[in-house]
Amino acid sequence: MINKLNDKIKKTGAPIVVGLDPMLSYLPQHLLDEAVQERGESLEAVADAIFAYNKQIVDATCDLIPAVKPQIAMYEQFGLPGLEAFKKTVDYCHEKDLVVIGDVKRGDIGSTSAAYATAHIGKVAVGNKTFTPFDEDFATVNPYLGSDGIKPFVDVCKEEKKGLFILVKTSNPSSGEFQDREIVDDEGNKRPLYEFVGQMVDRWGSDCMGDEFSYIGAVVGATYPEMGKVLREIMPKSYILVPGYGAQGGKGADLVNFFNKDGLGAIVNSSRGIIAAYKQEKYQSMGITEKNFADASRLAVEDMIADIASALR
Repeated sequence: MINKLNDKIKKTGAPIVVGLDPMLSYLPQHLLDEAVQERGESLEAVADAIFAYNKQIVDATCDLIPAVKPQIAMYEQFGLPGLEAFKKTVDYCHEKDLVVIGDVKRGDIGSTSAAYATAHIGKVAVGNKTFTPFDEDFATVNPYLGSDGIKPFVDVCKEEKKGLFILVKTSNPSSGEFQDREIVDDEGNKRPLYEFVGQMVDRWGSDCMGDEFSYIGAVVGATYPEMGKVLREIMPKSYILVPGYGAQGGKGADLVNFFNKDGLGAIVNSSRGIIAAYKQEKYQSMGITEKNFADASRLAVEDMIADIASALR
């Protein structure tokens, strides 16, 4: 799957991923009203509105982008109907030939990690039939429990030719409370914990290589460009998933260090900056309203592509 992601980035010239992270406050009122009229005031109505919202955004942007990243918590908050909307979203994005990164941030002890891996990127046999429960192409994984929590995911990646993005240096302001702490590594050198995790990602990935890059990538926030430069050197064969662009403060000029010299090796996420672009004054001034919200999402994708391309030049 890393080969497909890399090829689609080359084809589109757009090293970006649209974060399909719907909040109730993002939904255009007319979508919610239509769903409530049919289903009543219920979680099922919200789930229907979410899928309708996602579908229009995907339809408006799928020719421009290589991948999407639905954040499962944004669906779980609406219970089982929300999870059904998550699965419908994954399936619809596959119909549009998009790579799907399941932002699930799982990670636990061995057997539990194996179950998470099966649920999101693996298969489960029931009698003579085999099922792919959620069927994302990549999953985000928390490495805090160590190799015990990572190995089951790596095993499934090898078997299914799918991929991981392991949390290394996250974009949130308090990430440094743990991730920046100095440790003594195996060679006796002091270094930040996130550098050691990056080294482990490179080690895990060396046994899971695609044509140019490993199946095992890393999450490194756009809000820490200098750290991104160091981690790019530590993980030369790992794709870096870069959150924090746009609404969290990251911009194109911050991203150069995350990429290789050929402009590959990183994929940048924007969520509300794209899916809720219709709320921005910039696009409203162009005549965008709630009714044509997806047009704003397309414009936001085009602006993001141009911003990153300009920075990489």
